[in-house]
Amino acid sequence: MMKTISWLAIVLVFTAAEARGVVVKHAEANTRDRVTSPLPEQVHLSWDGDASHMTVTWSTVLSASTVVQYQLTKFDNTSQPMEVNGQQTKFVDPAKAQRTQYIHRGVMVDLLPKTFYYYRVGDGVTWTEVFRFRSLQSGSDWNPRLAVFGDLGVENAQSMKRLKRDVLKGRIDMVIHVGDFGYDLNDDDGRVGDAFLRMMQPVAATVPYQTVVGNHESFANFTHYKNRFTMPGGNDGMFYDFTVGPATFVVFSTEFYFYLQFGEEQITRQYTWLEKELKRLNHLAARKKTPWIITLGHRPMYCSNDDGDDCTLRDSIIRTGNRTRGWKSLERLFHRHGVDLCVWAHEHSYERMWPVYNRQVFNGSNPSNPYDNPGAPVHVVSGSAGCKEKTDNFLAPTEWDAFRNSDYGYMRMHVRNRTHITVEQVSDEKGGGITDTFTLVKTRTHGFRYH
Repeated sequence: MMKTISWLAIVLVFTAAEARGVVVKHAEANTRDRVTSPLPEQVHLSWDGDASHMTVTWSTVLSASTVVQYQLTKFDNTSQPMEVNGQQTKFVDPAKAQRTQYIHRGVMVDLLPKTFYYYRVGDGVTWTEVFRFRSLQSGSDWNPRLAVFGDLGVENAQSMKRLKRDVLKGRIDMVIHVGDFGYDLNDDDGRVGDAFLRMMQPVAATVPYQTVVGNHESFANFTHYKNRFTMPGGNDGMFYDFTVGPATFVVFSTEFYFYLQFGEEQITRQYTWLEKELKRLNHLAARKKTPWIITLGHRPMYCSNDDGDDCTLRDSIIRTGNRTRGWKSLERLFHRHGVDLCVWAHEHSYERMWPVYNRQVFNGSNPSNPYDNPGAPVHVVSGSAGCKEKTDNFLAPTEWDAFRNSDYGYMRMHVRNRTHITVEQVSDEKGGGITDTFTLVKTRTHGFRYH
């Protein structure tokens, strides 16, 4: 007889916790340490770029079979769902307690584009509740809507309620988290990571949840990040790309440059990959199909915060590299291959730059919109989703600063078509009001380099 897990107790815990302004205490969240059956939890989707696929990842405390069932209608006693078997990976936290959990991954296949599906995961006997998602549209002729942010923790998760509301109302097709999860995934022998992914489940089990590694994931060579998430590309999610609609998102690790104890060769390997991918994406044929190139990295090249971070320095490592060590400039690479938009986090604030290259502003020729065919990439920092470290303050603005704000919030990005992208920053402190918005316009229809 098939059993379905009731999530009522978990929902009640979250409701009470949210009323206190804290999602859940770690000890309260980790009830599964006392569970004696392989209850699946921490369900989250991710996307490999194929509109007929959707990957689902979850966790159990005990070893179990990996089964995903999905169908076009709600589940009932007459359901005959499609079923796929996935793979289970044993994950032992390297801290002293050596807590063990099992990470399960399955791929739903043969999906119709832009279609609602109901699904559940389990071991073939014990199942989660039934979730619903909408498959993504195929091809490049559609206009995806994304929520983008960084630096969201279990404690002080200010943006979570509003983000959840946006997702459940169908306003968002995909969520991109640009580094720093939970604060930190490994804390309390990984219990914070468990609590964080439980918190994210209403969002991440409904739309694809794409991830970027940040500095708070550095423990034991980013082992929690590498094991808990499932990104495409075969590089443990540290660098990869995916195309959604007319935009390609290029994800890379800024952390390779700061945690050299894990090896410098990964800097060179990533740069070689970036150079090859950006050259391919900027080719004439590729630009005609997907004209937008958007990069996603945790630590910014530019910022004006008062914390002395790398992005406040004249010769930022992320921007200029390090000639002595043979690290080439990422800014020069991005400029050479016509990257349109660079999205960052790490700074607990929102900051929009004018189009900038090598600390010089290159606004477009339209006096009413500096982002109309700009002469350099546009940089935006959105790292104030909410965490226990609160928000950051600013120094005096730089000449490339266009707008700055330290409200808690997240970014909405609407890739409207092949020529327009609209970005807006949602303020949680202003009741969901928009504190900033701009539209990036590009009428070039071919591969190009900025001059």
